[in-house]
Amino acid sequence: MEYVYAALLLHSAGKDVKEDGIKKVVEAAGVAADDVRIKALVAELEGVDIAKVLSQAAAMPVAAAAPVAAAAAAAAPAAKEEKKEEKKEEAEESGVEGLGALFG
Repeated sequence: MEYVYAALLLHSAGKDVKEDGIKKVVEAAGVAADDVRIKALVAELEGVDIAKVLSQAAAMPVAAAAPVAAAAAAAAPAAKEEKKEEKKEEAEESGVEGLGALFG
């Protein structure tokens, strides 16, 4: 993940995303640079418009958040029902314990 962050930092600074730049950023962060991973990342980013990918990624969380919010809203009534059932069970148990005390 550090390598991706380094590439994004270089891109944000307007620098070329190259092996030596990524290595310098990673090492400046105090992480031992792995040349194989750096080469693989640079190869994967070859021909990729990072600005375009970032703009698409910025719009995606909004679309992805809607189903998550809907699922949370759907789960809320179920959670309330579980709490009601737990309270009801606790009340029944305490009532039984009270009767047990009467008859010893």
